Amino acid sequence: MTYRAMILAAGRGERMRPLTDHTPKPLLMVGGKPLIQWHIERLARAGVTEMVINHAHLGNQIEQVLRAGEQFGVGIRYSAEHEALETAGGIAQALPLLDDAPFIVVSADVFCVFDFAILIPVLQGLASGVSGRAHLVMVPNAPHHPAGDFGLMGGLLQLQGGERLTYSGIACFHPAFFATVPHGAKMKLVELLRPAIESGRVSGERFNGHWLDVGTPARLAEANELAVMAR
Repeated sequence: MTYRAMILAAGRGERMRPLTDHTPKPLLMVGGKPLIQWHIERLARAGVTEMVINHAHLGNQIEQVLRAGEQFGVGIRYSAEHEALETAGGIAQALPLLDDAPFIVVSADVFCVFDFAILIPVLQGLASGVSGRAHLVMVPNAPHHPAGDFGLMGGLLQLQGGERLTYSGIACFHPAFFATVPHGAKMKLVELLRPAIESGRVSGERFNGHWLDVGTPARLAEANELAVMAR
């Protein structure tokens, strides 16, 4: 089975300005290499051989740096967005590049030491149809997001109840999860997640390792400190 991943890299990075005025946020340096490269290398180590990266703001720079992925031992294709389509819209547009098998999704602007190999059995379960259509990796709430996003109880996400946690930006999806999103439409992921969670069709797990939303210059500096421990 070929394992695929999509890395979300279309965000503008407004809170990171002026650093992102001339450099897309995924290419900001963390521990001596672009932030997005940490994901590519960890995905490759987990056996993911094909990746799709969407981009919008200064996306040509991402393609120039990462090329076709040959330097990482993987294949990389790109889904260009003239205007950022939000998460669900961006994934839906990229589906033709991901074929018809379940895939991993990771946001390019998070830094973590997550072992993506953990998600290979999840992909297999999604492919067999025995474990729903979506699986989210959740993390403890950060000080800047104390209320979290969803609850987690018994391996399923909850809109109410359960332990409140934050969506890490790492997930697995079956392509069918995005079947109702028109090609080229702008749509947030939460618009699909909420009804699916309400009907008990989204599984989840908690990750307790190093994880950081690299959304500000201060958190970029923190990511560089974490990178020392992650080597």
